[in-house]
Amino acid sequence: MSDVKGAEVKGAAALRATVAFNLGTLGALAADRFAARVEALGLKPKHAGLLAALDAGSAASQQELASRLGVAPSLIVALADQLQELGAVERLRDPEDRRRQVLTLTAEGRSLLARCADAAETVDADLTAGLTAAQRTALARHLRTLGEHHLPH
Repeated sequence: MSDVKGAEVKGAAALRATVAFNLGTLGALAADRFAARVEALGLKPKHAGLLAALDAGSAASQQELASRLGVAPSLIVALADQLQELGAVERLRDPEDRRRQVLTLTAEGRSLLARCADAAETVDADLTAGLTAAQRTALARHLRTLGEHHLPH
């Protein structure tokens, strides 16, 4: 179909054929389902992200974590406060710089992170139920590749 100037007018089919639209739609669905599952643990997805960031590297200051995750330092402080109340993280003064607080995962934090991973795997299974094992593997590989190319490390 063309408009009066002869330009093609794209409709719903063209929109549904885009990666952006499909990832956005499925991403929102996945995020909502994951949020509901971790809420049962007393967490929000951002808590899970902070736990994962702490598990992926050595102990880090709140400032370093904010920079690494691309969020405001005040968000890291608020999330760390809540995780500390749950016994999931410890704040320790850096012996080399007393102004700096370093966050580390506790055993409870590792347990919560494992339960978050279980929640994510359950959501994955629900979302990919219509795919074969080979298709799930390929999808995961392609999404990882896209993430590595576009997301901060």
